[in-house]
Amino acid sequence: MNEVRYAGFWVRFFASFLDTLFLAIPVAIIIYFLSDGNWFDFSQFQQNISYAMSGNAKMALADQPQKSLKWELLFEVLVLLITALFWRKFKGATPGKKILKIKIVEAKTLKEIDTRQTITRSLGYFASILTFLIGFFMIAFREDKRGLHDLLAGTVVIYEDIK
Repeated sequence: MNEVRYAGFWVRFFASFLDTLFLAIPVAIIIYFLSDGNWFDFSQFQQNISYAMSGNAKMALADQPQKSLKWELLFEVLVLLITALFWRKFKGATPGKKILKIKIVEAKTLKEIDTRQTITRSLGYFASILTFLIGFFMIAFREDKRGLHDLLAGTVVIYEDIK
């Protein structure tokens, strides 16, 4: 058996960026059109960008775009479900992880994650976010490169060259 190579902060960050491109943005476009444009007020967002570009930060931050909670929840749930389905279907990998040749596995056995771990890890992202992102930054400082969501789910992200 090869030595375990843990996937660190930056490779996981880039995998998440790729997943945003391949998973979250397409879902966002679908939700936006399904909501008939009522999910997110792009006109206010564009106005804020104009204020910010002209150096008027106070006006840019004064009025934030309104969002529909119903459509926002649908978006969040769909992204979590699609991500979990990818983890199950592709043995712990989303498209971004596949491209970068990393995968999520059970921390002790290095075997495929189960449904409980998939759900726990998905929900664990909220814990990592609610700790002012410390749950994600832990990855950079731990020897085993596990974030809070990994610890909660009993998972670890490794390079695919492990057999």
